[in-house]
Amino acid sequence: MRLLFFVILLQAIIIPGAAQQTGLRLWYNKPAGDTWENALPIGNGRLGAMVYGNVGKETIQLNEHTVWSGSPNRNDNPGALASLPQIRQLIFDGKQKEAEKLADQFIISKKSHGQMFEPVGNLHLTFEGHADYSDYYRELDIERAVSTTRYQVGEVTYTRETFASHADPVVVMRLTASQSKRISFVATLSTLQSKAKITTSPKHELSIYGTTSDHEGVEGKVKFLGLVRFKLEGGTVSSSDSSIVVKGADAVTVYVSMASNFNNYHDITANEKERAVNAMERAFPKSYEEVKKAHVKAYQKYFDRVKLDLGVTAAAKLPTDERLKRFNTEPDPELVTLYFQYGRYLLISASQPGGQPANLQGIWNSRMRPPWDSKYTININAEMNYWPAEKTNLSELHEPFLKMVSELAETGQETARVMYGSRGWMAHHNTDIWRATGAVDGAFWGAWTAGGGWTSQHLWEHYLYHGDKKFLETAYPVLKGAALFYVDFLVEDPRRHWLVVNPGMSPENAPKAHEGSSLDAGTTMDNQIVFDVFSTAIRAAEILDRDKSFVDTLRRMRDRLPPMHIGQHGQLQEWLDDIDDPNDKHRHISHLYGLFPSNQISPYRTPQLSSAARNTLLQRGDISTGWSMGWKVNWWARMLDGNHAYKLIQNQLTPVGSNEGGGGTYNNLFDAHPPFQIDGNFGCTSGIAEMLVQSATGEIHLLPALPDVWRNGKVNGLLARGGFELVELQWQDGKLVKAIIKSNLGGNLRIRVPNDVKLAKGSIVKQPPGENQNPFFRVEQTPSPLISASATVQLPQLSETKLYDIDTRAGGVYVLTPEIK
Repeated sequence: MRLLFFVILLQAIIIPGAAQQTGLRLWYNKPAGDTWENALPIGNGRLGAMVYGNVGKETIQLNEHTVWSGSPNRNDNPGALASLPQIRQLIFDGKQKEAEKLADQFIISKKSHGQMFEPVGNLHLTFEGHADYSDYYRELDIERAVSTTRYQVGEVTYTRETFASHADPVVVMRLTASQSKRISFVATLSTLQSKAKITTSPKHELSIYGTTSDHEGVEGKVKFLGLVRFKLEGGTVSSSDSSIVVKGADAVTVYVSMASNFNNYHDITANEKERAVNAMERAFPKSYEEVKKAHVKAYQKYFDRVKLDLGVTAAAKLPTDERLKRFNTEPDPELVTLYFQYGRYLLISASQPGGQPANLQGIWNSRMRPPWDSKYTININAEMNYWPAEKTNLSELHEPFLKMVSELAETGQETARVMYGSRGWMAHHNTDIWRATGAVDGAFWGAWTAGGGWTSQHLWEHYLYHGDKKFLETAYPVLKGAALFYVDFLVEDPRRHWLVVNPGMSPENAPKAHEGSSLDAGTTMDNQIVFDVFSTAIRAAEILDRDKSFVDTLRRMRDRLPPMHIGQHGQLQEWLDDIDDPNDKHRHISHLYGLFPSNQISPYRTPQLSSAARNTLLQRGDISTGWSMGWKVNWWARMLDGNHAYKLIQNQLTPVGSNEGGGGTYNNLFDAHPPFQIDGNFGCTSGIAEMLVQSATGEIHLLPALPDVWRNGKVNGLLARGGFELVELQWQDGKLVKAIIKSNLGGNLRIRVPNDVKLAKGSIVKQPPGENQNPFFRVEQTPSPLISASATVQLPQLSETKLYDIDTRAGGVYVLTPEIK
């Protein structure tokens, strides 16, 4: 009995500093089988692959980032403009359901509702005599971005290593055996593409050549070519019409190249054959070790910037799927570290400069008709994919999304003009590789008009982290155009005389008071987004010293936006009318946009609104879809409640199907809506970072939301606004023991910490008065809320913190340690 107690106690011990010793690996003691969500993802931003790790017949499922259905097209509904006055009047008259029916007819597209991200195909390697195997092991090493499968047949150990090279534009697999002449297999390709042809060449090369699907009246014109070439060490190779046969090799390296004719959303004139062949010719002459070494170096340039250590227990020795099952009952802080870094791994793998942004499934999709077409849903999901980009030191990987926003600003000008008679640009709730900006999927979802407003804020965030004025100059027309749309689109509420978005909505939710319609005027989320759009355009114009009269217009109009409301249940109202249902458990809680990712609500700056936001979260509950729980981690972190944020991490890191009525996580740690959506992975990674460092509310707050289970730990490399890097942040028993901060831009560094600290060199001011004078930390004043007479508002109970100012110079490094009294 004593021995059993000792074993249990040993498993529960958290060992600080051990997390980096175990290696960051997803590993399993069984193959993926036929389940795609068991396979392991690899990618280099352009090429994606899912590695199944099956023994007798290995499958590598293949994607290329520009293989989408359709071709350049527009999907505006020109009938919107003439119907707009009637739709608006119906909404002001309280006839939202009638307005929705009219919007379905005149606002929703009569053309394409968005094109689909499609797979290229599958590479199969079939091995004879491998049915009886033992000592099976497969892993995804996210420190090197290499997947490994290993097993034993008789006396022979077989090993496969696979990666999507970040240095060469190919996917590479290396097959070896512990004895010579043991590598034999048949290689084939398969595809779901109806307009594709699979062939072999006299050089024993497999190829798949095709054109993507027609969809919703748009002809598929994306041409693609995939090539598979084999480099043998010993043995023989032969080919049939559809297969490559390798016999008796000592080792084989497989190179996969894929390319399309896509240049950009309006140009598909590239030569896909030339691209694919050139990529293959660039990589194939190199040795496997040469290609692998270059890949790991290029990948680690990004990945190694951030390290996290929350301690490790004996649970880290278990297969990943077993750890997932036990996470809610056994201490396993290293699984949080793994999940955090896995989110960074997925972003590095799915989004690279010059490529397409990560879509609903990143870059991984096996279906010709994937859920929601695997597009870009911009009423939350696509933005969520990039929440970790700046703060977890992957700023360059934000570029594909920022470029997409700039392209939407081009296509969205026509939508704003034709559909709403407005200047500037706008987008609705969904887009695709062709940068469609029309309204799709029905008015209940698609009549939302804030897609441009929200996505444009990512440009401003990028500037706040890096202070690049040249970047701001290129981004300013996009920011100005988003604001200009609202200047023309806002109308006066005839009853309350505020300027409101009409038609507007709080995405995908519908109160009973509106007969189940989502449409309304002046919803809280719309008001918050317009407030941010106007504020960032004002700030950017001031920094660049331009458009003074336009700035004056924006200031006047911003002052006429509705303030936030606290309703009868103590909740932050979702609509202008106090009609929220405290039993509503809807997955979208869009009116908390003002808490995160925006900074309009804060426990320190707006305690009443913070209290109302907390009540809303409590009323909605914790369990929801995977992405919604990921958003909630960020909200609870901004509420400075680390224990509740951690509870949401536990809910998310629960095997899919275990949360009744909600999402969770698949065995390969993909987020489950369900089905798979990658936004939950990225949202939770962002939330974990927010629990450790926040910089959106006027200061850098260190350790703002530590849960009790993370009393000791260390993180390196997180970024904060104003060009500050947390080179090292270490804590014990919930108190800061060391912080090394690098200032890349100089200026005032205001920090909030849980205990008294001192500065190794330089001057430090305790409890500084007034607002932070560093312009990157300026926070626009949130208007005071209107509070229902029936509401009970309990102000947040905040832990004691210390506030300091440090005058920094560009390039300076500042070391903080506890002040011993």
